[in-house]
Amino acid sequence: MAKHIAELIINSAHIHIANINKCLRNSKSDIVTDFIQSTNNGIVITTNKPANDLNLSTIEKYLKSIQNVDLDLIESPCLPKSKSYMKIIGLPYKINQDVIFPDFIEGVLKETHLFKGIVLASKPHIIKASPKSDMAVVWVNIWDSQSGSSAKNIINRHFNIERFIATIKGTNMNPGVLQCKNCWKWGHSTLSCRSHISRCAKCYRAHITKHHREKAWCCMENKKANHLATKEGEPCPHVFKCMNCKGNHQADSYSCPYWCNRFNCEWHGRKQQELFRK
Repeated sequence: MAKHIAELIINSAHIHIANINKCLRNSKSDIVTDFIQSTNNGIVITTNKPANDLNLSTIEKYLKSIQNVDLDLIESPCLPKSKSYMKIIGLPYKINQDVIFPDFIEGVLKETHLFKGIVLASKPHIIKASPKSDMAVVWVNIWDSQSGSSAKNIINRHFNIERFIATIKGTNMNPGVLQCKNCWKWGHSTLSCRSHISRCAKCYRAHITKHHREKAWCCMENKKANHLATKEGEPCPHVFKCMNCKGNHQADSYSCPYWCNRFNCEWHGRKQQELFRK
C-alpha cells in the first residue's frame, strides 16, 4: 500500500474502524476490528479473533470505497505470516575443497522442487556441526502460514546437493548469541544489560551511537585544540576500535568475527573462556 494512502487511513482511523465493524456486522460476521496501525509495508488491522476469507473480502471492499483512494493502490488484505525454523543436515562443511556459502545454499534451494513456492525469511546460516567436525548444519527460516503447513510438507524430506543427500529437520528458533545494544557486548540482551551507562558502538564512550557526532571528542568541535567538527553528512574520518575483537571497525560491524560467528555458541564460549584466563 502506498505511503500516502496509509496515512490517509491512519489519520481517520477511528472512523474507519467503526465503518469496517459495521460492514462486518452486515455480513453476519462475529469478529470485531480493534485498531489500525501503520507499518513500513502499509497498515495492519487488528481483530478480536482470526479473520477468514469472507472477512478479508469485506474489509477489502470497504477500503476500496474510501474517497480519494486509488483502487489500483489497494492490495488485497492477507493474514499475517509466521516463521518456521528448520535445519538441513548431511552436508560437508566443504564441497570440492571450498567452504559452502549462504548464496550457494540459497541457489540450490530455489532449484529444488521441495522449496517451490517457499520464500526464505533470511539467508541460510551455516556452521560446523562441532568444532572438529567436517560436517555442516544449515539453519533455514521460511515464511509460513500460522499453522506451519509449508514446513510440515518438507520436514524429514531428502534432496540432493551435488552428490550429497541432505535431510530437512524441524527445529526451534535459533536466534544465535545476542549482542546487547546498550553496552555492545555479546552474550546478553539489551533488556537484561546490567550496565547503567549506554555506550557508543563507534568510540565506546558514554553516549548512544546516534549522538556520536555531538559527543565524541574525535568528531565534535574543540576550539582550544583547533579541531573542527566533522561536517554533517560526511563519514567519521577516524579509525574505530571494536571493544570485542579489537579490530578496526565499530562494535556492530557485520565484518566483526563475533558477528560472523553469532550462530556458533561454542566459538563464543571459547572467547569468553579466553577473556576469563586473561
